[in-house]
Amino acid sequence: MSLVMPKVSKRVAGTSSVYQIEAWRSSWSPSLVSIAEEENDGAAESISGGYKVTSISHQGKSVEAVLQAISPSSSTFGPDIPLLQLHAGYVSKDIFHVHITDKAEPRWEVPDTLLPRQHTQHLSLAQSTSSEFSFSYTESPFGFSITRTSTGEVLFNSTSPSSNLDSLVFKDQYLEISTSVPVTSSLYGFGESTLPAGFKLVPGNKYTLWAEDVGSVNPNINLYASLPFYMDARSNGNVHGVLLLNSNGMDVLYEAELLTYKVIGGVLDFYFFAGPSPLSVMEQFTKLIGRPAPMPYWSLGFHQCRYGYKNITDVETVVATYKAKNIPLDVMWNDIDYMDVYKDFTFDPINYPVDQVKVFVDKLHADGQKYVIIIDPGIKYEANYSTYQHGIEKDVFIKDVNGDNYLGQVWPGPVHFPDFLHPNADSFWTKEINDFHDIVPFDGLWIDMNEASNFCTGISCTLPTDSSCPNLEEQTTCCLVCSDANMTQWDDPPYKINSSNGERPLGNKTIATSATHFGGILEYDAHNLYGFSEAIVTNRALRRSLKKRPFVLSRSTFIGSGAYTAHWTGDNGATWNDLAYSIVGVLNSGLVGIPMVGADICGFSGDTWEELCNRWIQVGAFYPFARDHSEKNSKRQELYLWDSVTDSAKKALSLRYRLLPFLYTLVFEAHKTGAPMARPLFFHFNEDPSIYAIDKQFLLGQSVLVSPVLTPNTTEVKAYFPAGTWYNLFDYSQLISNGDKGSYHTVAAPMDTINVHVHEGSILPLQEAALTTVAARKTPFTLVIAFSMKQGGEDAGKAEGALFLDNGEDVVMGLESGKSTFVKFNARRNERNYGVESVVKEGSFALKNGWVLQKIVVLGTSSVPRRLLVNGREAVHTVQVNKASRVSLVISGLGLAIGRPFTLHWTV
Repeated sequence: MSLVMPKVSKRVAGTSSVYQIEAWRSSWSPSLVSIAEEENDGAAESISGGYKVTSISHQGKSVEAVLQAISPSSSTFGPDIPLLQLHAGYVSKDIFHVHITDKAEPRWEVPDTLLPRQHTQHLSLAQSTSSEFSFSYTESPFGFSITRTSTGEVLFNSTSPSSNLDSLVFKDQYLEISTSVPVTSSLYGFGESTLPAGFKLVPGNKYTLWAEDVGSVNPNINLYASLPFYMDARSNGNVHGVLLLNSNGMDVLYEAELLTYKVIGGVLDFYFFAGPSPLSVMEQFTKLIGRPAPMPYWSLGFHQCRYGYKNITDVETVVATYKAKNIPLDVMWNDIDYMDVYKDFTFDPINYPVDQVKVFVDKLHADGQKYVIIIDPGIKYEANYSTYQHGIEKDVFIKDVNGDNYLGQVWPGPVHFPDFLHPNADSFWTKEINDFHDIVPFDGLWIDMNEASNFCTGISCTLPTDSSCPNLEEQTTCCLVCSDANMTQWDDPPYKINSSNGERPLGNKTIATSATHFGGILEYDAHNLYGFSEAIVTNRALRRSLKKRPFVLSRSTFIGSGAYTAHWTGDNGATWNDLAYSIVGVLNSGLVGIPMVGADICGFSGDTWEELCNRWIQVGAFYPFARDHSEKNSKRQELYLWDSVTDSAKKALSLRYRLLPFLYTLVFEAHKTGAPMARPLFFHFNEDPSIYAIDKQFLLGQSVLVSPVLTPNTTEVKAYFPAGTWYNLFDYSQLISNGDKGSYHTVAAPMDTINVHVHEGSILPLQEAALTTVAARKTPFTLVIAFSMKQGGEDAGKAEGALFLDNGEDVVMGLESGKSTFVKFNARRNERNYGVESVVKEGSFALKNGWVLQKIVVLGTSSVPRRLLVNGREAVHTVQVNKASRVSLVISGLGLAIGRPFTLHWTV
């Protein structure tokens, strides 16, 4: 990686003639490209600004073109780059790539070392004729469009919609391009921000992508991540995705029928994903950026944390009380309280003495529980601090404009920030983590403050000579002497993105954007990659240290982060609004390939209260990542502090722990296909126009619907149920049968209850509830089979599901002989005949662990079997009919080995 600071020269004015070059064909034969001069409908006036095509060539099945500036556009943001290089071609038949950069000088791009991606392939004729896209463009002014070949619908069109707009602006520090958007489109993406208006993006808004330490309690401003991806769901049910792979700051303006990117550097590096379903978009998208990381089985349990556990005894008491109250707890966390004056890789010798912490962790492990701790990137500037010494020796710290190690301030006071783009960062970070793990065997790492957060603002800072730093009474107040002398174009760019609604310049409370990484890479360009790069290095370090599947939780993320880390939605508040917003945050994270995500249950900042915490644990129990977390200045909020919250926690977490095999199979699916664990309803019911704006409910996988209470003083909820039959998962006593059309239903939601339903056509693998995932894994299996209440019809009598099993912590998650088992379940109902079968791949692992299917729950019938055949032979069994609903029965006493194929048949 090297510094790329492009030279800019005056451009040459072009002509006013308009040319159109169209590539309609599905094959890329150059003979099928025609060039025709037009008069632009007789328009006499020339089009100002923009670019025109001056030369074109075809390399295999891709197009290369040179674009020349036509005439000067506004000079407000600097002169135009005179010549651009265009590349357009296929990555695969359903992924198309358009790349535009300076022809004369290299420019900053997201490095392949961070985000390896496939480059355009030369497809064979057979492949190209079945491609999902066609690409066309106008010559002057240059604009391009992407069309879905099967329907002819235009998915992206940058051709200027009016004569007073440039179709393309490309300056050194300002790039602009727009696309038309049908008014009927539903757009999602452009995270990360808290969106009161909901998951679906709203025209008339500006979305700013610049990573900042701004709590998610603040709505409608940019937060911790830059995620320049969106999904476009059309009214015909087709969905596609668009990625602008650019790490520079940007504003994205969404107007009624126009989406405009305003980017302050880098290149235009677009990838288009054909879909046409939401899940196929996710599969194509994560194929490019990296599949989500496999998560350890234990991470699906319940987690407890607080910023403010004063000593190890406090932490021990929390763990013991959860056990005494019979509330599940898998993972205990420590925030920065455990550190010696907030220094990474240290323990407070008074409040967290190492010998006591190690005894505590050993006991956790003996009880089947885990321990996760926080580390922040800022390394304290302290001569006798070993981590600081090692960083100096390896020269891994970011530099300021003077070439000195950039000095900032975070919790420990003056700090330097590791440069995770530095070739020595791996060895430096791995040694610190490995040495620390040798002291206390933690199980995962939480990387926080990695936007990077800085309590100071300045081009360069020095230590004060007349006062102590930090002032411990005002920990977050800057105590360094900072200067904005030597300000550069990178510190004060010509276009000001709308960071924090215009209230914070780029370098405010973070590393100065004129600072440099290894090879001269500007923080200006790489800022949004800081948390991503730290996650990569941390993931690798944990693999080496633990020799197990890493668990990393990161606050700041970028496109591709999901291949290395889980995420939580940051510093939310203890309010009803924040509870509702949490669902949008979880869905947005899954949309960009980070499926293991959750929000701080009961709220992080401010004092929660009984009713709010009660309702929050009900929905939080079904986040993919379920953690209670609060700040030290708020009241305690462990789930055992209120009787009603304890009751709700037991009930909701009991169902979560029963669902662990299903949830872990979703982890496997996410790792293999990119599918989110928590999904918006339109992912599976996208032909229903009523669901595109629904974000007060969500799906787990494609079949489990979570419908929480999100408002106070409420004991019922108005929930939308898509077409088909839905069964209550807690006791199978309630059903919603919608037939062929979805509708709203008001369902009861007493104070200890959240509505969780399973959809017809599904088979869910469950185990028994327990206080830890380790204990739950030792219990027998149950299959819940949901048939439609509708009789007849091709799909009414079908159901299917799957189960993936491994040891939950091998580094590699896949189907390997002796190390994992995958089972596909199918069920059929034909008049009065029922059948269930399993198809097993690599069954030896499940057999070795002795897992047994003990019972099946059949939803959609109460007819008692006359006799049960297991693998063709009559078997002894017990049948219990659910008298409350008369729509379910339980067949128990099966004792079938999960690792062997089986068939069940019965007649009623």
